[in-house]
Amino acid sequence: MTKNIETWKNNVFPHDYTPPQPKKIYDLVVIGGGTAGLVSAAGAAGLGADVALVEEHAMGGDCLNVGCVPSKALIAAAKDFHRKKESGLTDDGAAAFAEAMEKVRDKRAKISVHDSVTRFTKLGVDVFLARGRFTGEGEIQAGESSLRYKKAVIAVGARASAPPVPGLAETPYLTNENIFELQERPVKMTIIGAGPIGVEMAQSFRRFGCQVQLVEVAPKILIREDREAAKVIEQTLIDEGVELYTGAKISSIEGDEGRQRMHLEVGGTERVVESDTLLVAAGRKP
Repeated sequence: MTKNIETWKNNVFPHDYTPPQPKKIYDLVVIGGGTAGLVSAAGAAGLGADVALVEEHAMGGDCLNVGCVPSKALIAAAKDFHRKKESGLTDDGAAAFAEAMEKVRDKRAKISVHDSVTRFTKLGVDVFLARGRFTGEGEIQAGESSLRYKKAVIAVGARASAPPVPGLAETPYLTNENIFELQERPVKMTIIGAGPIGVEMAQSFRRFGCQVQLVEVAPKILIREDREAAKVIEQTLIDEGVELYTGAKISSIEGDEGRQRMHLEVGGTERVVESDTLLVAAGRKP
């Protein structure tokens, strides 16, 4: 385990952490240590309230750990490598990818101090690293601790969703929740979903030299975005070598670690798309 991963984990979910003795009653208990939960807890504590924060996975939520911070760091690294490659300065995408991912995790580790258990404890928030559940009126159970409260905030966010494609559940795949842990650049990646996450990762991985196939069931990419802007991005992806399959109907997926086969129909033509890495970026669920 690299040092930056150790630093990050020690900040957002230290395994040797001992929860505090619960107060008799809290003014506010917040379930969820992502952006909304952290702001709620810090704001209330700053106003003098007795606050408890309950987090099951990692302080900082999606933004710090598997969203904004790592994705934008990777995009920036891919853009920098793309410019150097176009200038003839380098063409070793595999090495550049490995270096970029290390920098991504380093950025995350450095920023994680701001969302850490230590920081929020110093702000006066009682932090409980456990799953929270309501057990009665004005009471939440967090691991072994019973928390009484006057008010509660539910800020549990969302998770990556997977489409109901036959065979997908039995096939290894990545989501935004684990793609940033990759150590080596895939040779060939298939991405399901051409929303913001799918498009960002498609361009980034392609710029590092990965063969990328982007599959979207809608007739266009970025279906919720401004059409003129989406057209510019679509043409850019094509120009940079991303294979686009829009209006696709995925009939089945099969495979194991390192080899996946996707059967789909595009424009009335059946195709088989193969890859060594599958990324599912098909939206979010509460």
